Amino acid sequence: MSRRWLWAGLAALAAAALCAWVLAGGMAWAPFTVAGLVGGLAGWAVFASSGKRRPADEACCETDLLRQVVEGVHGLEALFDTSLRLEWISPSLQRMTGRTPAECLAAPGFVEFLVHDADRRYCQRCMRQVLESGRGEDFEMRLTREGGKVLWVATHWRALRDAGGRVRGLRMAAEDIQGRKEAEYKLLETVAQLRRAQALSENYLLRSNDERQRLSALLNVIRLGILFMDRDHRVLYYNRAMLDIWRLPAGENLIGVRDVVLESRVVGLLESPDAYLSHIRQVVESLEVSKPFEIHMKDGRVVTDVSAVVEDGGGHGGRRGIGRVWIYEDVTEQRNTARKLVALAERDPLTNLFNRRRFHEELERLLADAERHGTRVGLLAIDLDGFKPINDAFGHQAGDEVLVTLAREVGGIIRRNELFFRLGGDEFGVLVPDAEENDLIGLARRIVEGVAALRFEFAGRPAHLTASLGIALYPDHAGDGEALIAAADHAMYRSKNEGRNRWSICAGACSESARMEPPREEPDTGED
Repeated sequence: MSRRWLWAGLAALAAAALCAWVLAGGMAWAPFTVAGLVGGLAGWAVFASSGKRRPADEACCETDLLRQVVEGVHGLEALFDTSLRLEWISPSLQRMTGRTPAECLAAPGFVEFLVHDADRRYCQRCMRQVLESGRGEDFEMRLTREGGKVLWVATHWRALRDAGGRVRGLRMAAEDIQGRKEAEYKLLETVAQLRRAQALSENYLLRSNDERQRLSALLNVIRLGILFMDRDHRVLYYNRAMLDIWRLPAGENLIGVRDVVLESRVVGLLESPDAYLSHIRQVVESLEVSKPFEIHMKDGRVVTDVSAVVEDGGGHGGRRGIGRVWIYEDVTEQRNTARKLVALAERDPLTNLFNRRRFHEELERLLADAERHGTRVGLLAIDLDGFKPINDAFGHQAGDEVLVTLAREVGGIIRRNELFFRLGGDEFGVLVPDAEENDLIGLARRIVEGVAALRFEFAGRPAHLTASLGIALYPDHAGDGEALIAAADHAMYRSKNEGRNRWSICAGACSESARMEPPREEPDTGED
């Protein structure tokens, strides 16, 4: 008879376990629950209430059987009172977390002892909601294992009610979902990797439109023309400055245009199309960054270009890379400024003739060329007669007019290969490469006659002046530049001493030490 009641209790235990599985939502694994144990105990209570006394050994056997059932619960079961204090927790706690039920019961609070920091507040809020509403709550949270590791569990919280239906506590059933969570994390990581791979395979310009717009805005405000060609020699990108430099319409779309078509569009702007096209071919054949190349336009502009191969992201672009970039710069203003600076440094600001600095540079260059080729260099030293009286009588403006007029008129006498200089004050010089004595004499005669023919009128009074010239030849009269200057000065002062308005040629080898003293002071006559 006792065995019949024992089996009735176990049947009730099984029925309760099945009910718990249904309430849990049909999980793949539904562990034995405290409700099942309560059902088993209820069966045992029926037997006890029948008035039949059971032998002591059978009672001990049944108690041992119930203990084994409790210890065999796979998931985690726990009971809480209405103040959320832990009253009982299943022995499976130690297998799942490494902590014993005694440690958990002795702790000040279940949540603080066992629940992960990030989930504590949410867990406590849900526990209070179950107590207040009586409705169950199901959620996932993390438990802390011994050693600081984390265990993910799916928890099911239900209210415990007495016979009158009042809530008397909470029951928690939890199962280990750590394996599922790890699988989810791996799946999420795999999905993220696939998305990254997909993003890398997409075109950068298409998937990064905002970045492209920022880059385009930046490139459009700089003055450098930028042109990207792909490996198939088609236009991939260009900025506004590139269109301006090459005089192309601002709204024209060049994307996809081949390089040969683009060349045919701009060749009409070039002074030397063949030279530029040859330069392009040489640059394209090289993998090195090209040197700046000057492009001279028919409208007078000067543009430089620099080109380089664009390598791929790994730096292994191969011979063609992924394309080529061309950088264009309009340097017309820079070249004009440079010429003006050179002019300021090398030219006399009043007459625009080369100054003394340029004179010495050209003298050294011509002497070096003459020594290499066995030729001669001629130097004419020119000093004006009667300039000081004009300057003193009529002022510096009159003197400036005389100098400007003389520079223009004598400049018309000087031939293209001859160099005319203002050395300072009323002193001038002429350098003649590949010179012959007879040619220098003829040039000196023309200059003397040209200066004497000049006529001026200041404040209603006429004025005129003449010139005294000295001629010297390298290497006939001197072996270096300083000696040549001294020889020409020597001859020029001889012209002044012999009456002015004439030329003289150096009689022999002269040196700076043989330089003659300046002539006596000119009488201030109204004529000079």
